[in-house]
Amino acid sequence: MNEAASVIESFPCLLASDQSDGDMASVMGFSGFGKKARTFDLDAIFEQTRRTAIERSQQVLGYSSGSTNSDADSDSELIGPPVPKQLTGQEDDEDLVGPPLPPGYRGSIADDEDDDDDDMEDDEDDNPVKKIPDTHEITLQHGTKTVSALALDPSGARLVTGGYDFDVRFWDFAGMDAALNSFRTIQPCECHQIRSLQYSITGDVILVVSGNAQAKVLDRDGFPVMECPKGDQYIVDMANTKGHTAMLNSGCWHPKIKDEFMTCSNDGTVRTWDLSSNKKHKMCFKPRSLQGKKVTPTCCTYSRDGKLVAAGCQDGTIQIWDRNLSVHTKFHCRQAHAPGTDTSCLTFSYDGTTLASRGGDDTLKTWDIRNFKKPLNVATGLSAFFSMTDCCFSPDDKLLVTGTSVKKDEGNGKLVFFDRASFQKVYEIDVTNAGVVRCLWHPKLNQIMVGTGNGLAKVYYDPVKSHRGAKLCVVKSKRKERQAETLTQDYIITRKYLSTHLHYRPSFPQGKSLCKAYNLVPFTRWTITRAIWLKCLSQGYYSGRSYLETATTIWSPVTCSLPYVTVFQEGQPS
Repeated sequence: MNEAASVIESFPCLLASDQSDGDMASVMGFSGFGKKARTFDLDAIFEQTRRTAIERSQQVLGYSSGSTNSDADSDSELIGPPVPKQLTGQEDDEDLVGPPLPPGYRGSIADDEDDDDDDMEDDEDDNPVKKIPDTHEITLQHGTKTVSALALDPSGARLVTGGYDFDVRFWDFAGMDAALNSFRTIQPCECHQIRSLQYSITGDVILVVSGNAQAKVLDRDGFPVMECPKGDQYIVDMANTKGHTAMLNSGCWHPKIKDEFMTCSNDGTVRTWDLSSNKKHKMCFKPRSLQGKKVTPTCCTYSRDGKLVAAGCQDGTIQIWDRNLSVHTKFHCRQAHAPGTDTSCLTFSYDGTTLASRGGDDTLKTWDIRNFKKPLNVATGLSAFFSMTDCCFSPDDKLLVTGTSVKKDEGNGKLVFFDRASFQKVYEIDVTNAGVVRCLWHPKLNQIMVGTGNGLAKVYYDPVKSHRGAKLCVVKSKRKERQAETLTQDYIITRKYLSTHLHYRPSFPQGKSLCKAYNLVPFTRWTITRAIWLKCLSQGYYSGRSYLETATTIWSPVTCSLPYVTVFQEGQPS
């Protein structure tokens, strides 16, 4: 009791304000406010109690601490028995859980392994080749002719392929099983080859560019949404007619505006369109040669920000316009590729500063649009037999990918990867024994889609680096085929009863003559209500099925064709 009393008496924070109360009372003219309750500073009380408990523990256990007065406010004060001697040498920042470590243990080994793992990850980040997803592949059978168009929606859920066989096939990765069958096949442009397919930025519609003069827009399920009008071929100035007048070569969607797309044609124009208006084009760009003559654009594309329109032409030039100014070009390279060859693809890098062009002169070039007079890098010896041979940038902008073509039985078509900075060939994939026409590297899935000259569409992926896409369908087992239920055994009908008002009943002479005609045993008390010509009739017995299946057809020796006979007894059932 004495010790408790001494602790209570030592509290320094009991507060009283008698003087302030007296001053207030004198001002207001009365003697006081009554008896005031005492207040306590609880934080100070707890701190004082904690210090007292520490001192008493040290006195009882004989443990002296020279830093009691100076470090009492620290949360690292020890309450309890002293620390064992073998642990006093450990560093303060290590949390020890469990028994003491063995004498020969070196704590830096685990740290060294972690450092090695971090160094390997850094090496993979620095080496873009290790990011190529080519460890696994699946093959989609589009047909037997060239796959000339590929498109994948922004989410990576559906793939669309088009080819020289006029077909457009829809593939749903989430809905396919290991059989890898498309869920829909259409011919949107009748007997015209499909030259280009592309999903809009929202993924709800598809642009279809074929060998005719009218581009079409389909929804996700392949139903028509819009068809561009055809222009008047007898008008000299192509800007004054409402649409293209010759075969289309390419087309693409605007990267920012969901309702705008662009097409180029053999009529010498590049036109932009609005999805909400199918009466006339939005703007018309007319490429011109050095002499001011009309030239044919073979490919077209938007810049990544959508402010520029670029077109590659048959005279080897690349011409770029401001999207809102269609009269004069903003950038113009006169000798980008060999004249008379088809520039098959133009694509901008993701950072928007570099333009890559795939030429019909077996070259791949990169350009800085800020200095458009000469190419940054050139790769030669890349054979291209198709006018829509693709090239694309990797999602991290460090690699440039294109395909090569081969003649029949002269090797395999390859997918070639170039380093964007040094433009050295760093990797290649043997695809198949035909040319590689289309290639697409999806940034979200990290999977590469390839269209070939022998009707195949291949998808390359990595189970670790890739996401969804082909990984969804390869894990599903093939669905069992539904077998149609067939009658494997003939049933011999010995007797059936039927009321007279449910069925037409021919007379007895008709039934008797029928049995005689087929060398059957005549039944004098039976009539045949349905007779179908069958091989079993010549075997001397009647075959048939249940009444519910036979009662709906009236017997006729001319029109009946079902493979059974049903015999009924005359009269009512007894």
